[in-house]
Amino acid sequence: MEDLEKSEKDARRTRRDTALTVALCFIMVMFGLGMWASKGLFVAPISEALGIERSMYAISDTMRFASTAIVNIFFGSLVGRFGAKRLILFGFLCLIASALLYAGATTVLLLYLGGMLLGIGLSFTGTTIVGYIINKTVRRNRGTVMGLILAANGVGGAIAAQFINIFLRDTADPFAYRKAFYMMAAVFATVLLLLLLFLKEPQATSDAPAKAKKAGHGSAWVGVEYRAAIKKPYFYAAIVCIFLTGMVLQAVSGASAAHMKDVGMKQDFIGLVTSVSLVALATFKFLNGVLYDRLGLRAVITIDCTAALLTMACLYFITNSTFGMVLGISYAILASVALPLETVMIPIYANDLFGERSFNKVLGIFVSFNQIGYALAGPLINLSSDLLGSYKVAFILAAAIMLAVVITLQFIITAAHRTRRVIDNIKDLEQMGGTC
Repeated sequence: MEDLEKSEKDARRTRRDTALTVALCFIMVMFGLGMWASKGLFVAPISEALGIERSMYAISDTMRFASTAIVNIFFGSLVGRFGAKRLILFGFLCLIASALLYAGATTVLLLYLGGMLLGIGLSFTGTTIVGYIINKTVRRNRGTVMGLILAANGVGGAIAAQFINIFLRDTADPFAYRKAFYMMAAVFATVLLLLLLFLKEPQATSDAPAKAKKAGHGSAWVGVEYRAAIKKPYFYAAIVCIFLTGMVLQAVSGASAAHMKDVGMKQDFIGLVTSVSLVALATFKFLNGVLYDRLGLRAVITIDCTAALLTMACLYFITNSTFGMVLGISYAILASVALPLETVMIPIYANDLFGERSFNKVLGIFVSFNQIGYALAGPLINLSSDLLGSYKVAFILAAAIMLAVVITLQFIITAAHRTRRVIDNIKDLEQMGGTC
């Protein structure tokens, strides 16, 4: 009886600790990654204030994503050596320094340094660290939990967009954007203190990994060893698709505010579109996780990629008119359906396609190539604008790439799930042998 009571007490403590960890991860993403979700609003103001080309400013984003890609290659080793909490706290220190550099920058070199620190900071406060924590503490319905936490990005971004837009409306001061960055630095410092006081190092649950075919798509499964995973052709095909998806979606979403300004949209409407998109993003990130747990990877990928294609069509045809405003709001909704492909779906890819045994290493590789795509996105799409005077050609090319990606992903999922069924059958035979 005492053992039973102790077991129940331990289970309640574990559930309580897990709930607290999930809540703190939500806050971390909301006020970390979420605050930077509206960074596209700064493209035109900073470029104009400092008298630089947009393509030159976009290199700061390249520095951001390049540093994130490099850090994530070593993510498994870093988290094993220092633990998740230390990495998260260091990440917020980098976010504070980045915001202050963006605020005080008078040259592109300071912007680039700010971008590098931003990339390091988000490496330890964003998708990868959340994926690691959830993989370690949650055994079932991981898609739903991941979606819930990463939905905080949209909530935080929507709130931040409104405050940032207040500063950007001050057309009399070309450097008004600096006040927004000072505000962001203060928010990061507050969250850092909160995490320092209450976040505990995540501990693995005692439950053995459950098989997805019995417990739902979002459950853990034993998976393949990393050395076996890298021998699978679909491992490299998945990397290419993740790279291209990150490049395309980051390019399109990052250029959307500037494109709407180019076609004559007012700043207030652009701010509204950004806020609507980020609020909807919070909803669809959560729904993405729920749909994955219920319907599986193939269905969710198809829905998201279709939305991405429609997003690019909306931006291509948008004009400064009533119909253009309808397209702008449509873009905001559709983009929120597509963007989980570059956040929520990355840990889901790693878990669904390759499982527990190689999760940390595969996740780090996937996020790295996703970030490399991000790094190329800004300069390429802004260079097209500088050379052609419009983003429209880039939107057409982006749509063609996404069409190729969604087709290729169908073959990847088929091959990976075939391997998964073989491994599950082997486990069944081993268990039957042990029972006998």
